[in-house]
Amino acid sequence: MTPPAAEPARSRRTLWLILAVCIAPVVASYAAYYFFPRESKVNYGELLPVAPLPPVAGTGVSGAPAALASFKGQWLLLVAAPGGCAADCEQRLYATRQARAIQGREQDRVTRVWLVTDDAPPAPALLAQHPGLEIVRVPEAAISALPRGRQAIYAIDPLGNQVLAWPADPDIKAMARDLGRLLKASRIG
Repeated sequence: MTPPAAEPARSRRTLWLILAVCIAPVVASYAAYYFFPRESKVNYGELLPVAPLPPVAGTGVSGAPAALASFKGQWLLLVAAPGGCAADCEQRLYATRQARAIQGREQDRVTRVWLVTDDAPPAPALLAQHPGLEIVRVPEAAISALPRGRQAIYAIDPLGNQVLAWPADPDIKAMARDLGRLLKASRIG
């Protein structure tokens, strides 16, 4: 039999042990959160400061005036390139087409726009590969107002704000995943 003085010490030690076991996961979680931060970036594209896209106006294929503001209410995938469309331009147009197509029934919420920066006419064969592609011919100075110039693909929200910029040669699946998240989170457009 244990002496009566040892029993309260043993009870206290048991109580402290139970408290330590209960508090340890909480302390460990706070330590892991503050001392071992994980990469918080989930998106593939570069988040742009939320700001209205600079006004971009030009002419449409028919020669009638056209502006990006006329596409309000739609998500835009924006590509800027000369009308001659070299291989990098074709890659960006292909990436926008595929990222839009991957969205399935949500693809109707997305409009692809090609800002043509010179007077060269786009090749008819190229246009045939990209049905539904909107073309707006703009002066080269309008492209300098874009955050990354012509070296990126841009996502513009239905309110006309710039949202994301993807690299000129994107990972199409990652780009489509970003676009899908935007469409899922958005109640507009």
